[in-house]
Amino acid sequence: MIVIPAIDLKDGKCVRLKQGRADQSTVYSEDPAEMARRWAGEGAVFLHVVDLDGAFGGEPAHPVVIAEIVAAVEIPVEVGGGLRTDEHVESVLDCGVTRAIVGTRALEDPGCIASLAERFGERLAVGIDARNGVVQTRGWVETTEVSAVELATRTAAAGVATIIYTDTARDGMLTGANAGAVGEVCDAVACDVIAAGGITNADDIKALLALGKKNLAGAIVGKALYEGSTTLKDLHAAAS
Repeated sequence: MIVIPAIDLKDGKCVRLKQGRADQSTVYSEDPAEMARRWAGEGAVFLHVVDLDGAFGGEPAHPVVIAEIVAAVEIPVEVGGGLRTDEHVESVLDCGVTRAIVGTRALEDPGCIASLAERFGERLAVGIDARNGVVQTRGWVETTEVSAVELATRTAAAGVATIIYTDTARDGMLTGANAGAVGEVCDAVACDVIAAGGITNADDIKALLALGKKNLAGAIVGKALYEGSTTLKDLHAAAS
């Protein structure tokens, strides 16, 4: 399992939100590309970038910043947020991103996922964001009646290689990973699963590893790194 630092973009800056709320943001850097270089320098092997303005607005809002991040590092970068059309997915991949993450569209337009998976293969991931086990969409401002496990099952059946599961109630709260929910998603699918939301320290990484799920491929960490409650070095040590 790899540990993946998160870079969330809002108004061109690197920020973190609490539970995805746009009115609860903290700016950690005016230069997201420099932040990417920092994480790469500390040993990151992958970066997770979210275009928050894109997620709220329904279309990519940071193409220039994302291109700068990709150019700044030599490690793979995955990007999500506002990728609601085929053209959006194409555009983010064309700028050198390794993997594009589709979220809202996976639920609202499920028929497109199989064709996207066939077309882009491992370069496509689906983000499943859930509160209390129920999927949220459109930047986490709309709650559906679909369970995370149900959407994961559909997504995997469509041929998607990677699911990114985020517990939105824990995201940015430093309250620990929801290992139980992550385990349920892993059990429902054969594809890779990456966990996110609430990861605070090495104990959370160990708790995820203790699930013993072979398809648990990674863990995304954001606020804990920015606040200094843990280090990438310590998280890597726990993951190994």
